Amino acid sequence: MQSRRFVSLLTRDTLALVLAGGRGTRLGGLTTHRVKPAVPFGGKYRLIDFPLSNCMNSGIRRVGVLTQYKAHSLIGHLGDAWSFLRREFNEFVEILPAQQRTGPGWYEGTADAVYQNIEVIREHAPQYVLVLGGDHVYKMDYGTMLGYHVDRGADVTVGCIEVPLAEARSLGVMATGAGGRVTGFEEKPACPCPIPGKADCALASMGIYVFNTQYLLDLLHEDRAKAGSSHDFGKDLLPSAVSAGGRVHAFAFRDLQGNAQGYWRDVGNLDSYWSANLELTDVTPPLDLYDNDWPIWTYQEQAPPAKFVFNDDGRRGVAVDSLISGGCIVSGASVNRSLLFPFARVDNQSELHECVVLSRVRIGARCRIRRAIIEAGCRIPPGEVIGEDPAADRRRFEVSEQGIVLVVPEMLGQEPPGVR
Repeated sequence: MQSRRFVSLLTRDTLALVLAGGRGTRLGGLTTHRVKPAVPFGGKYRLIDFPLSNCMNSGIRRVGVLTQYKAHSLIGHLGDAWSFLRREFNEFVEILPAQQRTGPGWYEGTADAVYQNIEVIREHAPQYVLVLGGDHVYKMDYGTMLGYHVDRGADVTVGCIEVPLAEARSLGVMATGAGGRVTGFEEKPACPCPIPGKADCALASMGIYVFNTQYLLDLLHEDRAKAGSSHDFGKDLLPSAVSAGGRVHAFAFRDLQGNAQGYWRDVGNLDSYWSANLELTDVTPPLDLYDNDWPIWTYQEQAPPAKFVFNDDGRRGVAVDSLISGGCIVSGASVNRSLLFPFARVDNQSELHECVVLSRVRIGARCRIRRAIIEAGCRIPPGEVIGEDPAADRRRFEVSEQGIVLVVPEMLGQEPPGVR
């Protein structure tokens, strides 16, 4: 009980800042009209719902969301889903748009985004600042990380995870010494440093940082004055903190039971986005969305139950190994290992296999679609075949390195349904 009380005091004295301004260009057409943290995921969520739910479940109820690029969809979602906290209790999810607070420029990097909101940090006067990305999928108790940070007497603590060397090239990679002290940090190295004794793995940053507030403010001021800095946490602030002898510690991410390395996905490109969604259809998925002890909160519009109609030979409405959201109608069609967002409709004798179908998509009769992502609002004409002929798909649609086909309304000569 004393330990729980200790953690609750730490979380109450923490301000979380969620970096939610990234373009997410590697997601192609999914981020044409929305910022990456607003991209739909898992049948009814947005990517940003995962770090925000982690904050709520960890007892961190003071959160600022830093926005910039095409934020209308994100701001609308935050208003719908995250306006239930009470200011009277010093609880909030506050939108912090780029406002040129410190000069004529917009956010120049992740660290600059926080620097331009220094007044907000000072206003709330937290003892600790938790910096998070707004576009990763995971469940994590930040209270455990805060307890580790204080116990080690750290200036900054970095959440970390073991990844294969090939994946580490797109992440920040750390070297550690005794007691988990970080002795080296390199962002997106061409040749990642392997973990001693594990030649095929590297220790990578999750983009989750706990700072002592004053230490963070000092680092931000120093970085602002440094010529040539890109004003980025991974490229500039953390390497500078390590080289200057700061007490930088690595926190190994474990699952909520503390038994194994936790689930964490960076859905930064079409292949990883498709794969992370399809993992949810497994019999025992690596990410448990049915965990009542750690719920993922979101906004969902009112929708009738999903409906499956017709039971005739050659025209049977059926879905196997799939997630089907409210408002969907599978009308004499076959859906296999796929994920349908609200109000999607699949018509007579169509076949879907390993597809991610976003909200309000209408798939006409006699279509065959495999290994595809269908953007919200698409109207797929009857008889369409997608995912069987790579050359034909590339002429019309966007195709990933692993052959995943992305279809958006503009590729079909249709108007996009809107930015939400």
